[in-house]
Amino acid sequence: MRDVILQFGTSRFLQAHADLFLHEAREAGHDVPNVVVVQTSGDASRAGRLAAFADPNGYPVIIRGLEEGQPVDRTVTVKSVERGLSTARDWAEIVALFVERTAFVLSNTADAGYDVDMSEAAKGLGVDEPLTSFPAKLAQLLHARYLAGGRPLTILPCELVNRNGPVLKGLVRAFAAEAGADPGFAEWLDKIVFANTLVDRIVSQALEPVGAFAEPYALWAIENQPGLTLPCRHPAIVVADDIEPFERLKLHILNLGHTVLADIWLTEGRPKDETVRAILTDPSVHSRIEAIYRDEVVPGFAAKGMESQARDYVETTLARFLNPYLEHRLSDIAGNHALKIERRLAAFLDWCGRPAPTLQAIIAQTQRTL
Repeated sequence: MRDVILQFGTSRFLQAHADLFLHEAREAGHDVPNVVVVQTSGDASRAGRLAAFADPNGYPVIIRGLEEGQPVDRTVTVKSVERGLSTARDWAEIVALFVERTAFVLSNTADAGYDVDMSEAAKGLGVDEPLTSFPAKLAQLLHARYLAGGRPLTILPCELVNRNGPVLKGLVRAFAAEAGADPGFAEWLDKIVFANTLVDRIVSQALEPVGAFAEPYALWAIENQPGLTLPCRHPAIVVADDIEPFERLKLHILNLGHTVLADIWLTEGRPKDETVRAILTDPSVHSRIEAIYRDEVVPGFAAKGMESQARDYVETTLARFLNPYLEHRLSDIAGNHALKIERRLAAFLDWCGRPAPTLQAIIAQTQRTL
């Protein structure tokens, strides 16, 4: 039987990012395994999406925006996804797939996806039923593969967590140790490649039951390491010796800007369905975000020797925010707002070590309301 790519997370983002890249690589003649999408949340409202993944006709990704100054409006019918499974309903099948046929793991389990309840380790690493968190489930599945004598594999986490690969590996290792895994498992785990990655694309809206609207800009930066293999080659995939510059630019310019705009939207009682583009047509909001970038963000990057890269990325980011073809709702961006403030704003200040009065005020206000 052919290998598969097991993808944890049904998000519209992965549909229009990694899954689309895999489809386009296959169309270019590369030998690419099928994707099996796994829903980890147990949300019954996603049942229609899971069923739609099994449609052999694929699903649409509509790409709209400007590319090198020229309008782009094209639809790609993505056929890289084979089917969808749920950990709540199909756990035994997921275990079998992971142990016997999985060559790569993709994940995008949202902002709280790495939260782990270590008390669950008392249940051990058996696979009779799934544990709650994604890292705990991954520890279960990896342990089952180890016991079956399975070969190592590559894990490509796509969560917007700084150094996501090493962080995820550390969580899995710690959970397994707490659960009483034998020393041989820890040694085997060191053969698993937990890639450090950065994903960058604005995917503004979902289509029902499956599919999405996305901008033309796309990047998947993956840090090189011994033993790294990739599921495909694609022009938007960049392998670099150090992806921290990509991470910092994305998290602390584009994502930081989104979170600042969401904070304005939340605190000022703006229209319920307001979009990024719409809020930036307000001159006062536009001038505020420009001032934050100019006076607080770019100087922070300059302190780290990245001033020119930051200036260029700010210019690109503002153009992406004003994409006239996308409707990116601030209500979507505002989910898990406090956690995003911590990872995007507070982490930026910790990294650059410079004062930033406006960002500091946003952080302080968020902390007071918790």
